Amino acid sequence: VQLVESGGGSVQPGGSLRLSCKVSGNSYRDYSMAWFRQVADKEREGVAAIESSRSISYARSVQGRFTISLDNAENILYLQMDNLLPADTAMYYCAVKEGVSKPWTVLKSVQYNHWGQGTQVTVS
Repeated sequence: VQLVESGGGSVQPGGSLRLSCKVSGNSYRDYSMAWFRQVADKEREGVAAIESSRSISYARSVQGRFTISLDNAENILYLQMDNLLPADTAMYYCAVKEGVSKPWTVLKSVQYNHWGQGTQVTVS
């Protein structure tokens, strides 16, 4: 499985960005796909996840501002980020794992074994 993120950049507070993650080689019938973010010297944080069951989960810090979606035809995972805050500044990664997850684990980075290279988002 290969994941390639794009769409990061610099934006002012209150602005919007849409991240994309092109997924190739994913033949899993059941899967979880997610966005994580990481700031240097901090633990990787789960932001949003979508599963083959169509279950969607968000971190509380982004609930109501971020929207995760999946284009199955193009195999592209999106993260629409609105009303961005300086606290959203981080490197954003997409990730995939086989199988659906328990609700309390779907945003845990240790669950995922396929990762993209990351795309930087800066809000200032």
